[in-house]
Amino acid sequence: MTMKYTREHEWLRIEGEIATIGITFYAQEQLGDVVFVELPDIDTNCDQGAEVAVVESVKAASDIYAPISGTIIEVNEDLSERPELINEDPENDGWFFRIRLDDISELDALLDEAAYQEFIQEEEL
Repeated sequence: MTMKYTREHEWLRIEGEIATIGITFYAQEQLGDVVFVELPDIDTNCDQGAEVAVVESVKAASDIYAPISGTIIEVNEDLSERPELINEDPENDGWFFRIRLDDISELDALLDEAAYQEFIQEEEL
């Protein structure tokens, strides 16, 4: 299992050719209390960087982007009934969707945990 992060504050847990996607603890802190999530449809093909989901909080609505190209194979249905899972456990139970990777080389452009932590430190300055 490998973890990667994006500059849009998404995390990816990669296991073989499947990646589970969610938003980081930092992102959920910035959003505040999450009240609604619009998840993508299963079997949707998406390109890296495409808008695939929406998360709404008491503060704002934010788009969730596909950090890699692939096909959505599963969504976290629990979020429809309990969007607060994103605040409670953003990097585990609060995941958004799983995607089958089209091009594993796209992972090379993403951040590892150390680079992501450095990125958010710079963003807070």
